[in-house]
Amino acid sequence: MEDKILKKISYTRVDGELTPADERIIREAALTVFVDGNHFVTAMIMAAREKEFVVGHLYIQGFINKAADIVSLEIENSIAQVKLRPGIEKRDLSKTVTSGLKVGSKDVFECVSAILTSPVFSETEAVHSAGLFLDGKETVAVAEDLGRHNALDKVIGAALLENADFSKLVAASTGRQPTEMILKCRSAGIPVVATKGVPTSLAVELAEESGITIVGKVRRNSMIVYSHPERIE
Repeated sequence: MEDKILKKISYTRVDGELTPADERIIREAALTVFVDGNHFVTAMIMAAREKEFVVGHLYIQGFINKAADIVSLEIENSIAQVKLRPGIEKRDLSKTVTSGLKVGSKDVFECVSAILTSPVFSETEAVHSAGLFLDGKETVAVAEDLGRHNALDKVIGAALLENADFSKLVAASTGRQPTEMILKCRSAGIPVVATKGVPTSLAVELAEESGITIVGKVRRNSMIVYSHPERIE
């Protein structure tokens, strides 16, 4: 595992006695993004797949319509310099997701299982994972980060770089699903969100209004569909 992701520290274990020990823990890094010379955002992320994070974040915020709208993207010393194609109009963020996608419950389980095999999580128990899967079967991208929202930005950016059709994708994510996660999926046009955890009540209301299917408490033999169950077979 790369040094920029993990850092070795010393600590004292307390389990009836005091024992010196050491282990590797996750690094938290500040990534500052400039767009056409103007400060866009400073985000605290795990320093991996930074390019995908920047692309995904720009897309979710409506600053680009496709990856080709980015003329150049250079990242050095935790600073990302982005130059956009001249004359781009900010994308209107969709309020609804339209998709004919239907996914089998077995495939939903496989999507969620695919993001739970992180070696970084196994060592540190300190990251969230997200993944996008074409028709709920083919892996488009999987990424990790300190925050579930950053991990989702990363896989959305990766999918955009691959010119993926978001209306045919299933998003899998760890942990609870608050409104911010559903807003990101709505902005990208992703119709199905699946998690081993649960959504918040406002996330369910937003998903219902937006045409998004939320599947929670995903297990091999059971799961709960909180909104738009017609997409799950």
